[in-house]
Formats: sequence, structure tokens, C-alpha cells
Amino acid sequence: MAGIRGKDTRPEMILRRGLHARGFRFRLHVRRLPGTPDLVFPGRRAVIFVHGCFWHGHDCHMFRLPATRREFWRAKIEGNAARDVAAEDALVADGWRVLTLWECALKGRERLPVEAVLDRAAGWLVNGPARETIAGGANGGF
Repeated sequence: MAGIRGKDTRPEMILRRGLHARGFRFRLHVRRLPGTPDLVFPGRRAVIFVHGCFWHGHDCHMFRLPATRREFWRAKIEGNAARDVAAEDALVADGWRVLTLWECALKGRERLPVEAVLDRAAGWLVNGPARETIAGGANGGF
């Protein structure tokens, strides 16, 4: 597990480069905020989390509980998901808007076109609800 990246993952880099090219400026991994969001837009009071489907227990084709040490992995992933919910709730309660981008939106057999993901994220940054999710699949997480 030591070799698994927590920052600068491929989906995160795609999102960062695309939003920067569209003129959005942000801070990275602000530790003083709950959950240490991947991208923080202070002027817009918005944060984006880029979650890996396996590590955060997303219900998609990219997540499968390992066959060995099932209870260990179940507890670990459920703990990660519980922390995600708590961090998101704390951010919203403090007046932040939260977007969760799942790995399956940019990777895997049900991925969405990169431009569609970037357009949707940019649209959310300009005028989006308090909570939003972008995921892969037929409906794209809508």
C-alpha cells in the first residue's frame, strides 16, 4: 500500500490541467480544511475531491472487495467512506460547496469523455449546488 499515491493521481492531474486551462485557479491539498480536499477554490468557496473507486468504496464496475482478508478490507474501506461523509458534511456546514469526482468518470470501461467531465466541473464551479458528484456510467453520475 505504500506505493499507492494519495496525491497527483492521473485523474487528479487531468482535472487540474483542464480546469487551469479554462482559467480556474486553485490551491492544492489544503490541510486546514476537513478531509484535505484535492482542489480548493477559496474565492468560490468550493472544493473538489478526486476519489479512487477502490479506496473509497464506490459502487461501480471498478470496485471489488479483495478475496483475501475480506474483513480487513471491508473495515478499511468503510472507514474511508465514513470519513469522506464526515468531511463533506463539515465543509458544507461551514459554507463550502463540495464536488466529488470519482475515478470511474475518467478511467475504465464506463468512463466519460474528458471534455464532458471538465465542462461539468467548470459549470459546477461557476454556479453549482452545495453537493455534486461526477461518476462514470451511462448516466454520468447525473
